Amino acid sequence: MNLLFLTILFPFLGFTILAISQGRWSENISAIIGVGTVGLSLFVTICVMFNFYCDAGNDMNFVFVQNLWTWFAINALYITVTLRLDGLSLIMLSLITGVGFIIHLYAAWYMSGCEGYSRFFAYTNLFMANMILLVLSDNLLLMYFGWEGVGLCSYLLIGFYYVDFRNGMAALKAFVITRFGDICLICALFMIFDQYQTLSFSKLLALELKFPSSYHFLSDTTCISFMLLIGAIGKSAQLPLQNWLTSAMVGPTPVSALIHAATMVTSGVYLIIRMSNFFSMTPNILYLTGVIGSLTIVLFGCSALLQSNIKKILAYSTISQIGYMFLALGGRHWGAAMFHVVTHAFFKALLFLAAGSLIYACRHEQNIFKMGGLYKSIPFIYVCFLIGGASLSGIPIVTAGFYSKELIMLKTLVNHDYFFLFSGLIGIFLTPIYTFRMIFVVFHGSNKIKPRICNKITQNFPLVVLLLLSTFIGGWIKLPLSVDIVGTNTNTVCNYSQVYFEIASGFLVIFGIWFASIFWLDSLNSITRQIRRPHLSEIVKRYIILLCYYGWGFDWLYKLIFVKPYLFITKKLSCSDPVNTIINIFTSLLCWLKSGLALSANGKLNWYIVSMNIGAVIILIMILIYDHV
Repeated sequence: MNLLFLTILFPFLGFTILAISQGRWSENISAIIGVGTVGLSLFVTICVMFNFYCDAGNDMNFVFVQNLWTWFAINALYITVTLRLDGLSLIMLSLITGVGFIIHLYAAWYMSGCEGYSRFFAYTNLFMANMILLVLSDNLLLMYFGWEGVGLCSYLLIGFYYVDFRNGMAALKAFVITRFGDICLICALFMIFDQYQTLSFSKLLALELKFPSSYHFLSDTTCISFMLLIGAIGKSAQLPLQNWLTSAMVGPTPVSALIHAATMVTSGVYLIIRMSNFFSMTPNILYLTGVIGSLTIVLFGCSALLQSNIKKILAYSTISQIGYMFLALGGRHWGAAMFHVVTHAFFKALLFLAAGSLIYACRHEQNIFKMGGLYKSIPFIYVCFLIGGASLSGIPIVTAGFYSKELIMLKTLVNHDYFFLFSGLIGIFLTPIYTFRMIFVVFHGSNKIKPRICNKITQNFPLVVLLLLSTFIGGWIKLPLSVDIVGTNTNTVCNYSQVYFEIASGFLVIFGIWFASIFWLDSLNSITRQIRRPHLSEIVKRYIILLCYYGWGFDWLYKLIFVKPYLFITKKLSCSDPVNTIINIFTSLLCWLKSGLALSANGKLNWYIVSMNIGAVIILIMILIYDHV
């Protein structure tokens, strides 16, 4: 396990080499470096994982700490570059390097022929290095360094096609919105150090238990937890900081799979679990976490129902599925949330990569209503969508998504959190509707586009691996956590209640698929046409449907509250800047004084004599006044 640092070093070396090359090398060499360095990181991860299990045995609380060097020391602030490997960081490390390598392999084919091929792999390698640093750091400041690093890489990759001005604006939007969460996170770090005099995870987990729980809203621990929560929802695209994720879909599709589905957006979940002791001390903030997740599940599941862009459908589904993780966190089900992180990475990466192959086959068309009848032309991609969509929907027994999502719901049932439970059930019903709506529209119905066929091993092999992991195989993975994630507490909930609940949720999934088939499986069906023409009022058409389509108007709201006032103020300041006016007053005064002095130096002797006499008289008067006083 002493080679743990190499998991960060290899991708960073790949970034450095590709950045120095400045795109002068061929695509093959760039791909070998970009994919190979991530592959080496994966190989080291496998070796570390093997050693971890050998050393830990059955002890799930085993921790390995690797101290590399001292970063800086200022009085009580002593920061070291130290890596921490425990069950939680091992899960994230395996997920990042494993899924990351698969996506890099796919990207070697997908990005072929694109301008900036080596630049793309340089950015993704830098992202991998920062993401691994984020999850392996043993102190909050070093973690924050990786946190900001992945934010920077996200900005660079979203705006990868920078020639289009809209892509640059989407990247800027994502950067600005996530910065708000990052500011709250750094404030949490300041408060933690002020209260505990340390930023080390090892010391915080030991010291934090000495402080009693406080239910006061403005207590230090509550403020710290609240700031950590804002930082988490900013990075994980949860309500109300979620609208950057859909705009991020303008980037290359492998970027959507790597950063905005499988790894970076789950870093907020990782942060909350890592700081779980803080959140356990503040049940109000923890409950708020669950409420945010519950609302996110329902609201953006509805938004996914009305989208026509295939990547936006998957983006809204990502927001909704991360909502399930936050719902689990709100009930203190850390293991269940982490289990859903893992399975979600598998089936969402599969769906995004399959969507990339579909977009390539349809000549970069992303509107699902301009596709149709493709299941015969590209059957393998159709199968990938079916398996990925089934796992996303949580079809019972055969999919990985079922096991993780059902575990969250069962643990919520155990805790009697009925608001969370009801929200989760609504999400279970909505998810198969928007998922199979997308599949039925794209692959069934009349042919609207002739796809181009491409079957390369770098395209299909990653899809095969992710397809297998999205089935029940991914649901059998046992995570090395000290909490129970395999089953629920059978002593608290009757086995019959579990069975009834699982049957009911399974029926909801099947009913959702059937409901989607009625509306979208055959667009020419007369019954469907009649159902799709309800006599809705203009208010419903204009407000409810448009609100869902535009993500509940958060872009409009933020533009109204923040963007327009900011532009108004800057426009007014550009015309009459008060600071500039004050500076100009002093400048004018100095200019007037300069002009007066210039008039006095005119070279005339009589003027000088008169001036000296006037000065002497003034001095004499001042002396007389002073003596009189």
